[in-house]
Amino acid sequence: MAAAAAAAAVGGPQPSQPEVPAQGPALDKAATAAHLKAALSRPDNRAGAEELQALLERVLNAERPLAGAAGGEEAAGGGGPGEAEEDALEWCKCLLAGGSGYDEFCAAVRAYDPAALCGLVWTANFVAYRCRTCGISPCMSLCAECFHQGDHTGHDFNMFRSQAGGACDCGDSNVMRESGFCRRHQIKSSSNIPCVPKDLLMMSEFVLPRFIFCLIQYLREGYNEPAADVPSEKDLNKVLQLLEPQISFLEDLTKMGGAMRSVLTQVLTNQQNYKDLTAGLGENACAKKSHEKYLIALKSSGLTYPEDKLVYGIQEPSAGTSSLAAQGFAGAAGTLGQIDSSDEEDQDGSQGLGKRKRVKLSLSYTDQSIMDVLKHKSFLEELLFWTIKYEFPQKMVTFLLNMLPDQEYKVAFTKTFVQHYAFIMKTLKKSHESDTMSNRIVHISVQLFSNEELARQVTEECQLLDIMVTVLLYMMESCLIKSELQDEENSLHVVVNCGEALLKNNTYWPLVSDFINILSHQSVAKRFLEDHGLLVTWMNFVSFFQGMNLNKRELNEHVEFESQTYYAAFAAELEACAQPMWGLLSHCKVRETQEYTRNVVRYCLEALQDWFDAINFVDEPAPNQVTFHLPLHRYYAMFLSKAVKCQELDLDSLLPDQEMLMKLMIHPLQIQASLAEIHSNMWVRNGLQIKGQAMTYVQSHFCNSMIDPDIYLLQVCASRLDPDYFISSVFERFKVVDLLTMASQHHNLVLDVEHERSMLEGALTFLVILLSLRLHLGMSDDEILRAEMVAQLCMNDRTHSSLLDLIPENPNPKSGIIPGSYSFESVLSAVADFKAPVFEPGGSMQQGMYTPKAEVWDQEFDPVMVILRTVYRRDVQSAMDRYTTFLKQSGKFPGNPWPPYKNRTPLHPSYKGLVRLLHCKTLHIVLFTLLYKILMDHQNLSEHVLCMVLYLIELGLENSAEGDAEEEVSMGGPERCHDSWFPGSNLVSNMRHFINYVRVRVPETAPELKRDSLASTSSDGLGSLQNSGTAQVFSLVAERRKKFQEIINRSNSEANQVVRPKIPSKWSAPGSSPQLTTAILEIKESILSLLIKLHHKLSGKQNSYYPPWLDDVEVLIQPEIPKYNHGDGLTAVERILLKAAVQSRMNKRIIEEICRKVTPPVPPKKITAAEKKTLDKEERRQKARERQQKLLAEFASRQKSFMETAMDVDSPENDIPMEITTAEPQVSEAVYDCVICGQSGPSSEDRPTGLVVLLQASSVLGQCRDNVEPKKLPITEEGQIYPWDTCAAVHDVRLSLLQRYFKDSSCLLAVSIGWEGGVYVQTCGHTLHIDCHKSYMESLRNDQVLQGFSVDKGEFTCPLCRQFANSVLPCYPGSNVENNLWQRPCNKSTQDLIKEVEELQGRPGAFPVSISSETNLSKEMESVMKDIKNTTQKKYRDYSKTPGSPDNDFLFMYSVARTNLELELIHRGGSLCSGGASTAGKRSCLNQLFHVLALHMRLYTIDSEYNPWKKLTQLVEDMNSQVGNEDQQPEVPILYHDVTSLLLIQILMMPQPLRKEHFTCIVKVLFTLLYTQALAALSVKGTEEDRSAWKHAGALKKNTCDAEKSYEVLLSFVISELSKGKLYYEEGAQECTMVSPIAWSPESMERYIQDFCLPFLRISSLLQHHLFGEDLPSCQEEEEFSVLASGLGLLPTFYQTDHPFISASCLDWPVAAFDIITQWCFEIISFTERHAEQGKALLIQESRWKLPHLLQLPENYNTIFQYYHRKTCSVCTKVPKDPAVCLVCGTFVCLKGLCCKQQSYCECVLHSQNCGAGTGIFLLINASVIIIIRGHRFCLWGSVYLDAHGEEDRDLRRGKPLYMCEERYRVLEQQWVSHTFDHINKRWGPHYNGL
Repeated sequence: MAAAAAAAAVGGPQPSQPEVPAQGPALDKAATAAHLKAALSRPDNRAGAEELQALLERVLNAERPLAGAAGGEEAAGGGGPGEAEEDALEWCKCLLAGGSGYDEFCAAVRAYDPAALCGLVWTANFVAYRCRTCGISPCMSLCAECFHQGDHTGHDFNMFRSQAGGACDCGDSNVMRESGFCRRHQIKSSSNIPCVPKDLLMMSEFVLPRFIFCLIQYLREGYNEPAADVPSEKDLNKVLQLLEPQISFLEDLTKMGGAMRSVLTQVLTNQQNYKDLTAGLGENACAKKSHEKYLIALKSSGLTYPEDKLVYGIQEPSAGTSSLAAQGFAGAAGTLGQIDSSDEEDQDGSQGLGKRKRVKLSLSYTDQSIMDVLKHKSFLEELLFWTIKYEFPQKMVTFLLNMLPDQEYKVAFTKTFVQHYAFIMKTLKKSHESDTMSNRIVHISVQLFSNEELARQVTEECQLLDIMVTVLLYMMESCLIKSELQDEENSLHVVVNCGEALLKNNTYWPLVSDFINILSHQSVAKRFLEDHGLLVTWMNFVSFFQGMNLNKRELNEHVEFESQTYYAAFAAELEACAQPMWGLLSHCKVRETQEYTRNVVRYCLEALQDWFDAINFVDEPAPNQVTFHLPLHRYYAMFLSKAVKCQELDLDSLLPDQEMLMKLMIHPLQIQASLAEIHSNMWVRNGLQIKGQAMTYVQSHFCNSMIDPDIYLLQVCASRLDPDYFISSVFERFKVVDLLTMASQHHNLVLDVEHERSMLEGALTFLVILLSLRLHLGMSDDEILRAEMVAQLCMNDRTHSSLLDLIPENPNPKSGIIPGSYSFESVLSAVADFKAPVFEPGGSMQQGMYTPKAEVWDQEFDPVMVILRTVYRRDVQSAMDRYTTFLKQSGKFPGNPWPPYKNRTPLHPSYKGLVRLLHCKTLHIVLFTLLYKILMDHQNLSEHVLCMVLYLIELGLENSAEGDAEEEVSMGGPERCHDSWFPGSNLVSNMRHFINYVRVRVPETAPELKRDSLASTSSDGLGSLQNSGTAQVFSLVAERRKKFQEIINRSNSEANQVVRPKIPSKWSAPGSSPQLTTAILEIKESILSLLIKLHHKLSGKQNSYYPPWLDDVEVLIQPEIPKYNHGDGLTAVERILLKAAVQSRMNKRIIEEICRKVTPPVPPKKITAAEKKTLDKEERRQKARERQQKLLAEFASRQKSFMETAMDVDSPENDIPMEITTAEPQVSEAVYDCVICGQSGPSSEDRPTGLVVLLQASSVLGQCRDNVEPKKLPITEEGQIYPWDTCAAVHDVRLSLLQRYFKDSSCLLAVSIGWEGGVYVQTCGHTLHIDCHKSYMESLRNDQVLQGFSVDKGEFTCPLCRQFANSVLPCYPGSNVENNLWQRPCNKSTQDLIKEVEELQGRPGAFPVSISSETNLSKEMESVMKDIKNTTQKKYRDYSKTPGSPDNDFLFMYSVARTNLELELIHRGGSLCSGGASTAGKRSCLNQLFHVLALHMRLYTIDSEYNPWKKLTQLVEDMNSQVGNEDQQPEVPILYHDVTSLLLIQILMMPQPLRKEHFTCIVKVLFTLLYTQALAALSVKGTEEDRSAWKHAGALKKNTCDAEKSYEVLLSFVISELSKGKLYYEEGAQECTMVSPIAWSPESMERYIQDFCLPFLRISSLLQHHLFGEDLPSCQEEEEFSVLASGLGLLPTFYQTDHPFISASCLDWPVAAFDIITQWCFEIISFTERHAEQGKALLIQESRWKLPHLLQLPENYNTIFQYYHRKTCSVCTKVPKDPAVCLVCGTFVCLKGLCCKQQSYCECVLHSQNCGAGTGIFLLINASVIIIIRGHRFCLWGSVYLDAHGEEDRDLRRGKPLYMCEERYRVLEQQWVSHTFDHINKRWGPHYNGL
């Protein structure tokens, strides 16, 4: 049917159609659609089809819109392209729906969706999940919804941010196990889904082909070949933007479910449709043009379109020339064969390459058709072509992927993708955005190739493997250069150039990762391993990397340009060679797969042979060159290992001949020697990068693909080659042959003296590793894992994640040893203990660590493994230090232990030959020589050398042939030149063999020639077992040459000469090489005798060795004695001698004999001049050290006091007090130390001293809430937090209420501000002269290297303790102690004191210093006041209605004092029960602060008639005059005043220093007011009945004697007074419903009154403590009131405290109580006449604030993450890129979001100013980290969420579940409340308002 319709569309006469208005209203569209649908439903639908086609032809006209878009031609169609396109889309929607509404149509189609697969497609940065327990393919991923709907409890899953994008695999049993499907996709589908009715989708089948063709035409039209130099991304993006609606429309169709997808699949894959529509025939000019553009695009891509060759006059492309170059297309990629120097890549690659020419191979074997031919047969194919051409636009990719749940489409699309593979590679290479493009490619390919069934099908039908290997080969060919390894001139080998962009930017990774992905499927890998042609090609590919990035050692000057290309080389080898290798290896696990291994090994050896030929390699490697890249060797090694371990193959059947083995060992051995050279600093002129290479080579991600195979290969070679040859090769490669002589002096031609020692250590260490490592020689996987883990844990305690990272897992994900797998966890728990994270008071965050168990240190610590796995040499030392500590703590060994000897896993039988190395004479001679040299103290030998020598001897004894019988069987063959040294080759027998004389070649200057006769070391002829007459000569090099010749069978004469490589003249200046002479040394030692003497030497005692078996024969029977397991050199020697004795009776006897001979005492050493010098040096050093210690001790004691107080928020109570607090009473003036100039003295007018202080605005007080229930962080929409119940909000409401009804100036005296944005002052306690401070600031300003703070803002760090500060608070001259003079009990009456107070307040500026006389001190006081004001924002200072009124400043100043007192109270836990001078007191600066504030407060005199003091202490004659006239606002009634504020006002208005009696007087007077307020509040709280009861009860007692001190009487009086107004009327009915009435008992009333008064008493007591230096008493919570009241002098001391109602006893009325109360109440009555409600509200003041807390966080981080990471911002309604949430108030903000920026402040910074007055604590949702903003700086604080292993997961990289860590959160809260962020966190940086 569709075909008929399409035919009608293409040609044939067009019948006349009814005119359909093109831009008709929607109704017309719907009607037309319905009409057409009806027409098409008839059996004869030809007319309908033609009509529809004509309509579509007109609507979907590709010419119109894009003409406008291209901008070249004028936009036809009136309203511009947009309208026409929208109209076309509207038409399509109507037509698809066939007349009904589009939305109903969508719903109808969705009903037929068999939802078996989820298939949700996501793009980069989407949060998805991966469960390893449920995944079959390692790439499996789930969307969050499917993950949470499924059951994954206890599984190994993690959350991750998608890098490239992906799709959800839920429901796909090819990729994951069905048990992991979510509830939605578990149902097996298609059974219960009804069949789709035919007419529902009928219109779609007609409309969609045209629609898609239209889209393709747009794409053709829009594409212009980019000019050669200008990248045309802009144009392409423009086209794509225009097409956005069309592609989105298609994407929406795919989301309608399976039914619609199958229609789309039909349309996209139907070849007939495509042919008819796109052939470009017919009269349609537009279609023709678009077809031509398509062909041009094909050609310019270097592709041909097979049919059209003749049309365009192109001949068949031949392999040699590029047919397209002739065409002259810009940007054409030259095919193989030409040297193409105009490539863009040349420009960036050339500077590092010098004159190196890029080589292009003309490879005949690449299949031309794979690379160059593309033919499109369906819409899908051409769509993919354009998708690639446009560099994978995200929208198109998503559309193509959304179709994947349709199985038929999946297969078709995969085939299409494979067909375009070469083209993808070419586009990728040319792309400028290769990173983005790579991600998009992988996004697609991972969906296709992870499915084994699909991969197998494509491999069989489309030659997927051939295509991939060819494409990879082709890709690398563009960057080959000639190899310079070995023979530079004649080398035929080419390698990749690591400097090319292709390698540097990892452009190849999408292709390689696809290849690795398909090799993980067994069926595909088998085809690869069976196909010989493919294997040959692949080995060819691998050989491109063999020997890349060659390093040449710089011998003269330092290299100019350190290239960093090495990382590209390592990455390339790992990704392009090693990972495919591991993929293949994972399929060679069983016997049946032997054939595969044979194939790989065979082609690998062939490739290696070709390589050796290509670089002209004979037998000697070129000197001073090394490459770390030998992938062919490593392939060979790993397949050998697998063959022996898993496939039971015979090793010898896979090995080449001896000659090839010799060649194979050379380069890996060269690398090992070079590692030693690099660590010996011999390559230092090559720069740091060479060290980087040496480290990367052994680093955990690379080691099992690099160093492990290399060592294994060397082990294989060693086990099969002649051992003497191998050993001598090793010492020659390590350049230490000349050192191995008995002579005390020698001359090394190839090595500087200073490098000899470390190279010798390197050689011996390498031998020890070679002989004791069993990674591939018989260890099981679990044993390997255990050994790796122990090695890592021994170096350092590790976190779980770093262990996972450090243990080289088998890189192939299917291997079974997955990180986090069962075996990993079980081994971990077997070898390590978990140390939970602890908190140091300094605030440094610790992670949960694993530390080795004691028995691991005892039995499993393996130094060899540690040395092999350390990247940094210091880690070896660290492991040894930890081992030493363990031995000391467990009491096993007190001294400095040597690395322990560890028994090895037994060797696999195939590798038994390795043991022969230990039993070869060459090694024995080396060991003998070294022991002798160590004993004789020759130069350049270290303890490490001795350690390794002993280790090798012990290895030999452990692996010796059984019994004495075989000892003498020596290997036959030609006479060896050092048979004369040792009789056989068994170490056990050679140990006892005595060597008498040795002939050595020594320089003429050697001491050996000076001595005439040699002192006889051994008196008789015990040693003359053999050959005592002849002296032995030994030359390693000659020996090696001889062996080599024997093997190669070249009988040249050079065999006997020592041939050395040509030596550059640098090594020895011409003519300076000294003459060598032969000397004969008398030795008369055997290895055993040398060992015993060594024992004496090490112990420093004669005859220290005594054979243990003489006392206890048992020792010989069970040699495993624990006492020998750990210890130093002595223990090692004893252990070896014991083992030697156990192995052979002869040895036992000889040891006993040697011990019997009393060794002559060693003559005392004469001290030479040189040695004397060193001794002197030592002594001098010792003295210097002592001096230094003394100085340090002195300094430490000076610092101790401050350290303990400054560094710790809660330091213990017994510290030395700071200088600020009271000194001894006899001192008349306070003395201050200046920490800058170090002088002590009083602070004076002219030279004031100041305290180092930090001023910061704080809103912590404002965050107190009045309810106990903690606020939780909102994690649902309902849970939002509203700050109406915070302290700040309540105080704000109160102030604005007062300001509404009362006079402004009076309001500003009635309250305190500073709950939000109050200024908090803290000090470290150090003082300095203010002039010193100024010069200090100057020097800071000139010092540019400052980090973390801004000097211009006055910030600095205390010169002594480095605590952060930003101002200096001047110390008031005079004594801190003079207050004591005022503390004698006063006898004045209260009335007199009240008068005095009033007079003192009225006397302005009664200060010793008059402000008018400008002294330094007053200037400083003014400047610090300015600082205090500028600390907080203006909105937190100005509350007055008239801006800038003095009342405002007045309010602000006393509020600063209030803020500091209240905060100190909070730091003490909200009450004063703990008492004592706490740390806060010790470092408090309130005293100095008070002076500064008082000085400024006295500038403002309060009008005496407004002074509240009068209202408190005097009765007014005429009350009515008080109320004032109507029009003027009244004063605030005194009962509405905040009493604590009044206290501060009164005290700061007094001249300083204040006298104690005045202070007490003020407190007493204020208490009366406070008490009356409490009664009034209580009366309002009670019900009507309560009130009347109270009123009567009190009235009865009114006339008793102490009526003024009885709460009942006073309460009754207050009630009766207030009843005169309307205060109590309002309630009545609604009262009962509001509050369930409380039953008031006398106790509860007393409790209420005490609670009401306590805040005032606490503040007063604190004030008294600071002003008069009195200690605070400690008490129980219930007696706090009475204790504080007594301390303040309110409660007579003799008063018994257990009296229940004590609050009233504190009253001391200044005038008659009832009169003054009447006066106070009158003010309120007159107010409540008009505003009863408000009057009541103002009376009840909330007194009990709880301590401030941060929000409570949920236990599991996922709850926060899931709610917030998709949440939209309330300001900009977008989902933020970096969402954050404030932990103080729960506000959701965009971090760094430009969307929410206001006046250049980003949202977080803005919020920190509004919520915390400059301090913000934010949780970054996507990183789980907390960030602190403090003013203009910020720091990352750390995370309060840790995983199950106690670790943070910053940026959620690991994605493991995280749980709340209470301790950390407490630490954070503590730092917030105590304002110590600045001191504790060290890493601050400026945020420039950008957060």
